[in-house]
Amino acid sequence: MLLPGPPHSRWIRRASVALGALMLVGCATVGPDFQRPVAAAPATWQAAQPHGGTPAALADWWAQFNDPVLAGLIADADAASPTLLAAAGRIAEARAGLTVSEANRLPTVDGSASAMRSGTGRDTPVAARTTGTVAVDSAWEIDLFGRVQRSTEAAGARLAARQFEWHEARVSLAAEVASGYVSYRACRQLQSARADDVLSRIETDRLTRVAVDAGFTAPADAELARASLADARADLEDQRAQCEVTIKSLVALTGVAEPALRERLGEGVSPLPVPAAFVVDAVPLTVLSQRPDIAAAEQDLAAASADIGVAEANRYPRLSLSGNVSLASVLTGASSTSLPWSIGPALSLPIFNGGARAAEVKAAEARRVQQQAAYEAAVRAAVREVEQALVTLDSAQRREADARTAMEGYARFLAATETHWLAGGVSLLSLEDARRSATTAQRKLIALRRDRVLDWISLYKAVGGGWTAHAGDHS
Repeated sequence: MLLPGPPHSRWIRRASVALGALMLVGCATVGPDFQRPVAAAPATWQAAQPHGGTPAALADWWAQFNDPVLAGLIADADAASPTLLAAAGRIAEARAGLTVSEANRLPTVDGSASAMRSGTGRDTPVAARTTGTVAVDSAWEIDLFGRVQRSTEAAGARLAARQFEWHEARVSLAAEVASGYVSYRACRQLQSARADDVLSRIETDRLTRVAVDAGFTAPADAELARASLADARADLEDQRAQCEVTIKSLVALTGVAEPALRERLGEGVSPLPVPAAFVVDAVPLTVLSQRPDIAAAEQDLAAASADIGVAEANRYPRLSLSGNVSLASVLTGASSTSLPWSIGPALSLPIFNGGARAAEVKAAEARRVQQQAAYEAAVRAAVREVEQALVTLDSAQRREADARTAMEGYARFLAATETHWLAGGVSLLSLEDARRSATTAQRKLIALRRDRVLDWISLYKAVGGGWTAHAGDHS
């Protein structure tokens, strides 16, 4: 027990001066300050860019399809997606973590109360007594080396990253629903084309059997006609199954019950939705700044950088100020009350930990290297996605006119060949070759038009889906 006196007083004064000097000298934030990385992107796009669009078309792109069924399915998916629900949960978790970090800046105050009745047996002449205590404890860590500040920076960056990821999930979900919807519409067109082909081959099979029965043609032609019809029917069934599989995917994406989805899609063959053209900024860095996944990767990198400061600050002393005041009351025959209190600083010094604190700093630095690599990989992937979408879209636009010319030419050739076949001028094999060319050209044109719409959707997703950094905190 320390006794009061001049030596003790001098010791207290020296300790106070030392603590004050430590506060003045040590009030510095350790660890690296985050510097926004410079994306390693090309100066310009290497692929050809679409023409005829406007920058404003990207802002409300889905509405410009003028397809209420598609817009409704996207809205349904947005409202019921487990992916978005999980992303929202991660936002809530990150927001709670930020609240915890910010609370560490403030003092903590805890209260306690107790009451106890005590006494002895009847043979002991000690009166029973009641003891009551009410206490308030307070503690506040003085953030000498920025541990709390860096922790708050990391939590804030992680919250921003989770918000950006939510926006990325929305863009991806809308693009996936739209791709499934367009694929279904194209699938029904292909199914209709194959059904027409089956009807044509049924008629050819009937006429061939009549000719064989009349002795005008060889029985081998009947076998060829029957085999051609069977092949067409198998293709039609395969196409029908593909359409059914696409419906199942749309049910899973949108959460709409299958009977209701089928009713909304309708039974007939509908034209493909026509997307509005939009302009892709000529500067890749501008496009990358519009992608929420790049923004999320940058914020994760910022959080990893702040974690280094937290680990570094743990290697330094920690200073806290604590206090306690309590009210104690003892009731026996008479009552007595006391009001003890205490207040003072406490200094924690890491003296020996076997190198654990230094290893924590190295681990934090290693995690930052990993996040830097993840950021650079995300940038490269974004550039690749935009370039590939530009290439495929440009190719589809260039090929469409030739594909349409081929379909029209083969259709006229098939009609002429069928007329000659009916007149006995060409063989059934020539007719089947002409039919095969015509149906293949028709399916290619449908698939090309489908791919052209899908390429626009891929480009829309690749450039960020109309997201901007100003919208990043509205999730």
